[in-house]
Amino acid sequence: MNGNATSKHQNVALLSVATVVPDVVTTSEEMDNRLAETLKRLRMPRGLLQRVAGVHERRRWAADQSFESAAIAAGEKALAEAGISASDIGLIINTSVTRPHLEPSVAVRMHNGLGLPSSAMNFDIANACLGFINGMTVAAHMIDSGQIRYAMIIDGEDADEVNDNTIERLNRPETKRSDFMNEFASLTLGSGAAAAILGPADSHPSGHRILGGVTRAATQFHDVCVGSVNGMYTDTKALLKGGMELVVAAWQEAKDTWSWSAMDRYVLHQVSDVHTSAIVKAAKLDRSKVPTTYPRYGNVGPASIPITLAEQSSTLAPGDRVLLMGVGSGLNTSMMEITW
Repeated sequence: MNGNATSKHQNVALLSVATVVPDVVTTSEEMDNRLAETLKRLRMPRGLLQRVAGVHERRRWAADQSFESAAIAAGEKALAEAGISASDIGLIINTSVTRPHLEPSVAVRMHNGLGLPSSAMNFDIANACLGFINGMTVAAHMIDSGQIRYAMIIDGEDADEVNDNTIERLNRPETKRSDFMNEFASLTLGSGAAAAILGPADSHPSGHRILGGVTRAATQFHDVCVGSVNGMYTDTKALLKGGMELVVAAWQEAKDTWSWSAMDRYVLHQVSDVHTSAIVKAAKLDRSKVPTTYPRYGNVGPASIPITLAEQSSTLAPGDRVLLMGVGSGLNTSMMEITW
C-alpha cells in the first residue's frame, strides 16, 4: 500500500498493562488563577481549557515522586500482574518523551531500576505520542521471530516543568493573544506512567492477542507541533487538518487488510474534546465505544493510550476487539488491533 506499513503478528499476546498516576491534582481552574492577569490583559475568558479542550484537571508528581521511579513502579506492577519474573525479560523499550539527558537512553535507568538481567536488550523509541504503540510493534516482531520471549514497554512522563515554564512565559507583559494560543496545548499536558508486558501467545492462552496494525506518515507537517522542556508550540488548525487527513488515508488503505468499523472499544491517544470528536467523525466511529481519560489526566503523551487501556481492562470481556489509535507530532498515525 502506498505510504502505508502493515504488520501482522502470529504468536504475541499482551499479558498485562499497569499504571502509576501522580498523587497531586492540578485543576484547570488553578491554572486560570495563575494566568489571571494575562487573561484579563488579553481579554480572554477563563475556562478555555475546560470548554475548548475538555481538560478539567491533570496530575503532577509529588515531592517524593518522579517520572522515573513511577515508571519503574509501573513496570513492577506489570510484571506481577503478568506473573513474569524480571529475569525472564529479554527486552525493555522506553518510549518516554520526558528525558533528563540526551544520552544515555532513559531505558538504561529503567533496566537498572527493575533489576533486569544483563541479557535484556534496552533502548528508547522516540516518536512523540505514538512511541508506546511503536514499541509494542517492534517487541511483537521480535517475539514472533523467536529472538526474545518476553518484552516490557515502559513510559514515564513529567509535564510539571513544561506547565510551569509555559505559565511563566505567558505571564510576561509582552505576551500576545497569538502567543497564548500557540502555547495553549502545553497547558493540557499531564504526568503519569505505564508499562506493559508482551509474550508468546501459545504459552499464555489467557493473554490478549496482538493481531497487528498499520502506520502512515505525513512528515510534511513536521513543524506544526514542536515541543521541548520549555513548552510545546502548536499550529492547532494545521495539526488538526493534517492529522485527520492522515487518519482517513490510513483508515481507507487499511480496509484491504483489516475490518475496524465495528470494534468493541476504540482506545485513542488522549488529547482533547476537539481532537477526539474529529477522529470519531473522520473514521465514523461509535462515540459510545470511545472512552476518554483526558478530562482527568490531560494529555499524558505516549502513556495516555496504555493508561486508558488499563482503565478499560476491567470492562472488557474475552473476545472483545480493541483498536489502539493515535496521531503523533511529525505527523504519524498508528493503529493496532488487540483481541481481549
